[in-house]
Amino acid sequence: MRYDNVMVDRQVGRNAELFSRSIADLDSREERYPYLRILVSLVEQAHPEWKSTPTKDDQVTDLVVRLSDGKLDEEEVKDVLKMKTKEKKR
Repeated sequence: MRYDNVMVDRQVGRNAELFSRSIADLDSREERYPYLRILVSLVEQAHPEWKSTPTKDDQVTDLVVRLSDGKLDEEEVKDVLKMKTKEKKR
């Protein structure tokens, strides 16, 4: 299958890009939340080198927003990252 645009990030892949755009089409934050968690996990797995950087949250957020073609809200993605971090600390 051919696509009109260039892949945003080869390490994450085209499927994650399409997934992020479909997440953006969901109506509410509550509906998007579980899928955003999955997408954030995919990005973190694709970029393990970001684990040790102090700007990891910003990098992940930026990539997720770019994957969605700007359709996902930056603050919403940051909230998901904060929740994941809180859960890891428990």
